[in-house]
Amino acid sequence: MIVLTGLNHKTAPLAVREKIFAGCQEKKDLLPGLLAVNGVEEVLYLSTCNRVEIIASVAEGSLALKELSGFMARNGNLTEAEANGCFYEYLGEEAVRHIFRVASSLDSMVMGEAQILGQVKDAYREALEKYATGVVLNRLMHCSFRAAKRVRSETAIAVNPVSVSHAAVELAKKIFGSLDGKRILLIGAGEMAELTGQQLIEKGAQSIIIANRSLAQGELLAEKFHGEAVALDALDKKLIEADIVISSTGAPVFIVTAGMLRKIHHQRKNRLLFLIDIAVPRDIEPAASALENVYLYNIDNLQDIVDENMNIRKKEAIKAEMIVDEEVARYINWQKELESVPTIVSLRNKAGEIVQAEMDKASGWMNNLKKEDQEKIDNLVNSIVNKVLHAPVSVLKEESSDISSRDIVAAVRRLFRLDG
Repeated sequence: MIVLTGLNHKTAPLAVREKIFAGCQEKKDLLPGLLAVNGVEEVLYLSTCNRVEIIASVAEGSLALKELSGFMARNGNLTEAEANGCFYEYLGEEAVRHIFRVASSLDSMVMGEAQILGQVKDAYREALEKYATGVVLNRLMHCSFRAAKRVRSETAIAVNPVSVSHAAVELAKKIFGSLDGKRILLIGAGEMAELTGQQLIEKGAQSIIIANRSLAQGELLAEKFHGEAVALDALDKKLIEADIVISSTGAPVFIVTAGMLRKIHHQRKNRLLFLIDIAVPRDIEPAASALENVYLYNIDNLQDIVDENMNIRKKEAIKAEMIVDEEVARYINWQKELESVPTIVSLRNKAGEIVQAEMDKASGWMNNLKKEDQEKIDNLVNSIVNKVLHAPVSVLKEESSDISSRDIVAAVRRLFRLDG
């Protein structure tokens, strides 16, 4: 049986998640301890800043799930009060559905983000290398990857940006069609600027200038993006060169004013200038939007884009959930077939033993027959056996909505006396 236990950003506060995450990072290899839990046959664990989960294949009827939750709480040095109410536990089909939703980013803080699938694959790769997984979890994880791939290719859940910095970059790309050859000026060198710069590089930007109050900090960021850093007192000159300006400082006053842009208007020779202000309070004077060939977007404009895109993602999530349901059903059907395999093998083996025993009894008179006649009899007997077994074997392989596969397996084993 598949079981899953864990906690995430929905069930546990940041302080608890930090303790669990630190425990995973400190001990690094938790797999031997998890495999030692009574009833655990296969296991892997997923640890990110927003979730820590243990997925295991356990012996039927074992108490492993509760023990795994306790293992996680002890590993994170959680008090009883901290652990109370933070952990969720799933069994069977619900455990399968949960890991498929996680891999498909339907359970992420930012629905549709791509990072989680890579983290799930890394967790599986580590468990695989440590021989902690087997037939059941290997199939489960590959099916989860297929579900995630289908969600990304068959829905638009990851197409539209849902972060302000990402929306700013997408807007810049939409304006010009391509960022190749465009001169981009980032004002500020904080976290938002770094996120924006990284996304600009990923979208094809090659020329990035960082203008920052602290030149040293600007140079550190510029080095990361293979760009250029300047102090804010050189801003006028860089505004002349820029095609796109994205500003994200914490300054209490306007960094870019309408007056500054009027002064450089003729030097820009009527080239379009797009200003994207993602700072709070604003970095760019609103009056700049009234200037010729100047287009200004602020964080409210971008938030409208983000909200609209989030609504699109929520609609696409309905399609994604249907895909997940299909893939869960496929995996559960495979599991049911897997449960019947030993019985099918036993049934065929028993039939083979009966045939062999009867053929041995008849060997006295069969030896007097021609070889070709012996082969005909042998083929006839095996053909009859295969046709007799066809119906029970087919039933064992098929899914039944009224009777569980375990009941069918048990009935076949009893009818054919496979355990005696």
